[in-house]
Amino acid sequence: MFAPRTTAPWPLVALFTAGYMPPYLLPTTVGRLDTGLPLSATQAGAVGSALLLSSASAGFLLASRVQRTGPRALSRLGLLLAVLGYGGAALTTAVPAVVAGLVVGGFGSGTATTVAATRIAAERDPHRASTLGLLSVSALAGAVYLTVPHLGRSHGLPLAAIALTALAVWPLTGRLPAGAAAGPDAPGTDPAATAPLPHRRSGAVLAVTVLFWALAQNSLWGVSGRIGLSQAGLSEAALGAVLAAALGAGLIGVLAAGAIGPRLGRAVPIGGGTVLIAGCIALSAAATTPAVFATGEIAWNTLYPVVLSYLIGLAASLDPRGRWAALVGSASALGTAAGPLTGSALSAQAGYAGMGLVLAAGLLLVAAPMTAVALHTGGRPLLPGAVRRRGGTPAALVAATTGTSGGAVPEVGAVEQPVVEITVEAPAAPVQRAYGTAGPWQSGTAPGPGPGT
Repeated sequence: MFAPRTTAPWPLVALFTAGYMPPYLLPTTVGRLDTGLPLSATQAGAVGSALLLSSASAGFLLASRVQRTGPRALSRLGLLLAVLGYGGAALTTAVPAVVAGLVVGGFGSGTATTVAATRIAAERDPHRASTLGLLSVSALAGAVYLTVPHLGRSHGLPLAAIALTALAVWPLTGRLPAGAAAGPDAPGTDPAATAPLPHRRSGAVLAVTVLFWALAQNSLWGVSGRIGLSQAGLSEAALGAVLAAALGAGLIGVLAAGAIGPRLGRAVPIGGGTVLIAGCIALSAAATTPAVFATGEIAWNTLYPVVLSYLIGLAASLDPRGRWAALVGSASALGTAAGPLTGSALSAQAGYAGMGLVLAAGLLLVAAPMTAVALHTGGRPLLPGAVRRRGGTPAALVAATTGTSGGAVPEVGAVEQPVVEITVEAPAAPVQRAYGTAGPWQSGTAPGPGPGT
C-alpha cells in the first residue's frame, strides 16, 4: 500500500525563501556597507549582526503565537516589515536610517521564517518542504550574486533584492490559513496546543548546538567577501562569480539531500557533514590564491545546505506542532546574527587563517552532541505514511504485512492519543461452545450452535 503523493507546499517554500534571503546575501550586504557608507569593516559586521539578531528575536517571540494569530496575518506582517525596512534602507545613505531599516527588515524576515518553519513542521514530509525551500533560496541568491556586481557599488542593491523578494511573495500568502486554526488544530479544542514541549532535553541540546553551528558558518560567510578580495586577490566581479558558483553547488547539495532522503538516517549526514564542513572552512579561510578560495567555498556551500536540511527535519520531528522547529530556527538565526561580528573580531585578532582554525575546532566540538540527538530521538521519519516508535517497526509496514486496514494507521504528525485502561468484567454465565469438535469449515455445515454441553 503506497502513501498518497503530496503536492509541494509552494506558499511555504516562497515564504521560506523570503525569510532566508538576508543571511544568504550577507557577504555582499556587509561588504557594501563598509564601502558605500562611512563605516569600518567591524562596524559593518556589527550592523549585519544587528539585522540578524532582530530576525532571531522574531522567532523567539512568535514561535508559540503562529497557531493563535494565524499564519496568513503573521506572514503578511513580516513581509510588510521586510519591504518597508529593506526598501527604506536601500533608498537612503544616512547611517542611522540604514541601521533602523535593517533592524525593522530583519524582524520582518524573522517573522516570515518563523511562520514557514512552523507550518513546514506540520507537513507530512517536512524534509521535502525544507529541501525545496533551500533549493529556491540558493537559486535566487545565486542569481543576485551574478547580477549585482554589474549594476554598481551602491549599498542598496542587495537590500532592494530582498525587499522585492518579499513583495513578490505577498500574493502567495492568500493560500495560507487565515486567523486562528479551527477544528482539530484549534488551541481551544486540541489538548496538545497547551501541552509542554516534548523532547525537552534533546530539543535544548539541539538548539544550543545549532546556535554554535550557525555561528561558525556565518562567521566565515560574513567575511568571505573580504577574504576573496584582500587575501585571495579576486576582483569584485570574480568574487561574485565564485560566490554564485558556490551557491550553485549548494543547489546540487540540496538536490542530493532530497534524493538521499532518509536512506542514511539523520546522524550520518549531520555528524559526518559537519566534520567535512570544518575542513572546508579551514581551507577557505587560509586561501591565498583564487583557486584554493574557490575550492573551499564551493565544497563548503555544497555540504552546508545538506546538513542544514537534515537539521531542519530533525527539529521538525521533535514536535509536530512546529514549536521546536521555530525555536531551533531562531537559535540558528541568533548564531547567524553573531556571525559577522565574530568573524570580524576573530580575523582582526588572529588573521583569516587563525579564524578558520578556531571555527573548525568549534564545529568538531558541536558535531558530537548534534549526532547524539539524531541517534537518540525517535521523532517522525522522513518518509510520509510511516509512523515509527523507538525501537519498533513502522506502523505502515505492519499494516501492509499483517492485513491491518489503512484507516488504523495514524497519519504522520497526528497527536498521540492517551492510553486508557478498560476494565472487562467476567461474564455472569459460562460461555457455550460455538462449534463442535470439527470446525464449521471442516464439516461443511454453516456456523451454528454445536452439541449441547
